[in-house]
Amino acid sequence: MEGTKLDLSALEPKLLAAVRKIAELVRAAGGRALMVGGSVRDLLLGGLAVKDVDLEVFGLSADRLQQVVGAAFGYDACGLSFGVLKVKHYDIDIALPRRESKRGTGHRGFLIDADPDLSVPEAASRRDFTVNAMYYDPLEDRFEDPYGGVADLRNRVLRHVSPKFVEDPLRVLRGMQFVARFGLEPAPETVDVCRTMTTEGLPPERLFEEWAKLFTKGVHLGKGLAFLRATGWTKYFPELERLIGCEQDPGWHPEGDVWNHTCLCLDAFARRRDERGRDAEEDVVVGLAVLCHDFGKPFTTVYDPVKGRVRSPGHDVAGVEPTLSFLRRLTNEQRLLNEVPPLVREHMQPYAMWKGKVGDAAVRRLATRVRRIDRLIRVCHADDEGRPPECRGGSSAGADLKWLEETAERLRIAAEVPKPILMGRHLIAMGYKPSGKFKVWLDACYEAQLDGKFGDLEGATAYFREHVEGRSPVADSFLASF
Repeated sequence: MEGTKLDLSALEPKLLAAVRKIAELVRAAGGRALMVGGSVRDLLLGGLAVKDVDLEVFGLSADRLQQVVGAAFGYDACGLSFGVLKVKHYDIDIALPRRESKRGTGHRGFLIDADPDLSVPEAASRRDFTVNAMYYDPLEDRFEDPYGGVADLRNRVLRHVSPKFVEDPLRVLRGMQFVARFGLEPAPETVDVCRTMTTEGLPPERLFEEWAKLFTKGVHLGKGLAFLRATGWTKYFPELERLIGCEQDPGWHPEGDVWNHTCLCLDAFARRRDERGRDAEEDVVVGLAVLCHDFGKPFTTVYDPVKGRVRSPGHDVAGVEPTLSFLRRLTNEQRLLNEVPPLVREHMQPYAMWKGKVGDAAVRRLATRVRRIDRLIRVCHADDEGRPPECRGGSSAGADLKWLEETAERLRIAAEVPKPILMGRHLIAMGYKPSGKFKVWLDACYEAQLDGKFGDLEGATAYFREHVEGRSPVADSFLASF
């Protein structure tokens, strides 16, 4: 928008100085360097940390650009195959304007032709959304906004740039996370275009990147899922689509079906995430668990004529398999496949354990199953807050999670599995030679440790000598298989 100025003070001073220096060098060489994409968008929004900048350089050949940037800053060659110079020691990427023509399937099926003589509107036409197609000249303090991105951002509208949008199906999931991050309302014509698109063989790792951004950066996660539903893309995630219309007891869940509940839970997750400070790896694990926590309900929901209400008995356990199938659509990362499903399986346990007044041993065993109790507490908070306030926590009113948190902190197992006190090296120090018996002995001692029979090495050694080394009936039962 002509005449609009951008406040660049949100950029770290050294980064801003480097951007301006590059722009000056490019201009001196006969070209023009413009800021483009996310940095322009985020600076316009205000209040967002801007730590990296994309520049697009018009009027210089690739060789000349490399000379100009290389002489003053240096660049990493890793981006050259994609037509991008990564400036050394700065989070600055520099690209030439380019044409893209579809030659294959997926987001990588493009023939890319760099053309420094393209106009700004031509270069911008290949971008996804208008809010990402705004250019800014850092030397002249002037916008180039050929597709109305400034107005759309002001009006919180997500609109695709051009008919070329359909060539990259990943843009539908990008739309999901942009809606969630910035609270945008998708333009009806953009939703219609997305409905014509398919996943087209997109690799799981690229799908996962967009979901991860949803969990780590999204603010209105429910709106993001609503975009996915409006575009018809839930059909590519059947575990999600089954939640739509899955009935819940209106007294316990007046918010409606399981889909609505899940959207509200994700919004609650985002609120608490921002209050506690962000940890991207943890937020992805917990966010996925919140998304998946009720995947078992479509398989277990029944009407109970005796109690006169809808119930979903065993949905926590039944949710493990659909959680795994959903995750495998996105990733083969074993850490996530191992750590998310236990949170789904155990998300009903804090209330049941609190109500049953269980002891420390049960909490220790819960920690061994979920790996981190603090994660489970986050999932349960989101589940509880995914309902209207008058329904939250039932009779516990959050007392169950407070009890679990305090107990885990006291036992020092909030963020880790209880570590075995007695180890193989201790048995060796006692004169035993390593053998298959070690595992049986150590497992028996670990079970006793979880039961609270001892809490330090001295106690562990004494327990071993009395119950294993002394060949008590307990030890005999463990050794019978050898």
